[in-house]
Amino acid sequence: MEYDMILLRYGEITIKGRNRHRFEKAAYDHVKAVLAPFPNVRIIKEFGRMYVEVNGEPLDQMIKVLRHVFGIVSLSPVKRAPSSFDEVLQTAIEMVEEYDPKPGTTFKVTARRAWKKFPHTSQELNHLVASPILKRFPNLSVNVREPMFNLHVEVREESTYVFHEVIHTAGGFPLGSNGKAMLLLSGGIDSPVAGYQALRRGLEIEAVHFHSYPFTSERAKQKVIDLAQILSNYAGRIRVHMVPFTEVQTKLHQAGEEHLTITLMRRSMLRIASMLADKRKALAIVTGDSLGQVASQTLGSMNVIGRATELPLLRPLITMDKEEIVQIAHQIDTFETSILPYEDCCTLFVAKSPATNPNLRVVERIEERIPELDDLIQDAVDRTEMITLYAGQKSPHALIQDASASSAEIDELMDMPSSKEETDANSSAQKQEVGDWF
Repeated sequence: MEYDMILLRYGEITIKGRNRHRFEKAAYDHVKAVLAPFPNVRIIKEFGRMYVEVNGEPLDQMIKVLRHVFGIVSLSPVKRAPSSFDEVLQTAIEMVEEYDPKPGTTFKVTARRAWKKFPHTSQELNHLVASPILKRFPNLSVNVREPMFNLHVEVREESTYVFHEVIHTAGGFPLGSNGKAMLLLSGGIDSPVAGYQALRRGLEIEAVHFHSYPFTSERAKQKVIDLAQILSNYAGRIRVHMVPFTEVQTKLHQAGEEHLTITLMRRSMLRIASMLADKRKALAIVTGDSLGQVASQTLGSMNVIGRATELPLLRPLITMDKEEIVQIAHQIDTFETSILPYEDCCTLFVAKSPATNPNLRVVERIEERIPELDDLIQDAVDRTEMITLYAGQKSPHALIQDASASSAEIDELMDMPSSKEETDANSSAQKQEVGDWF
């Protein structure tokens, strides 16, 4: 069957009272943006819902992009019929025929008479449409509470809409309706999921990634861009801020407080993200923290780390366990990219016993002993590169070979362990601490 329209249903925005128009406009703008590649469509706004006229455009492709529109909870392909009973019944029969009900299939008709001059009421329509269908399709039986096939008939003056399929979509709030935030995006599993959850709650996000070249490779950098590209398919557009973190990270490591290195690093990252947020007019920072997952995500650690910024820290995954996070990562297609074995700056200088309950005053005194830290942070902000990714495009950077630097040169500069025993010990500590700590 060739469908004429797609019905889009709003979610939480229907309870927004006087602000409802603003949320509906944001959802409309998002729909308009994702349907830009389909020039013949026509979008119709009505109270509480939206319709998209197909006008010959590929239905399956349109549904694929509309499933990612935030603020829309479900959609249905719709067949339009003239508002006369015979035409409506014929369209309903054709729809059931295409469904091809098997023995034991239960169904019901849900009619709604929006045009009050139509000669039959909603209750009468339920019976008048269902009876001929039952006679024509002996495999069907009626179940009004939990039908396997629910045939909807909406009678309007200009035409009647007939549909049965309900496809669940992203839900949440419309994109950008709740402001802008900066997402701390690493190459792991958690932070892309946190970004998706933030988008779903109506935030516009810009990603911030910290890289430590040459100690982390271009492949690791590319991996993060690929993750951001996936998120852009939901947001329409994502800006990624690539922060050079090598000098800051090296200086913090040289402070000699191994057990607090992760705490110091993350505080510096929050300071940098806050400065970028000020430039980009963002009002919050989103992280992938999950309570108790690693040493730096204990309540004590998060308290000390969070004091480095005055901006609200939003943690969408804070009460989720890893299994729940991985499940969402599969659903949004970030998991396979997240598990690619390319290192990031989180894996450098991980202590054997990282602090789980650091003292704020001690941490602040250590930072005061590094007078050049403020200048290094400002320099990192100044040298940050911004990349803009758009939905549906290929990643703008080709995967390139790692930069060549000898292990001896790296070890000397970074004071890294040279013996196998030291390396194995650090690797064990990394397994305890490293994950997607953003």
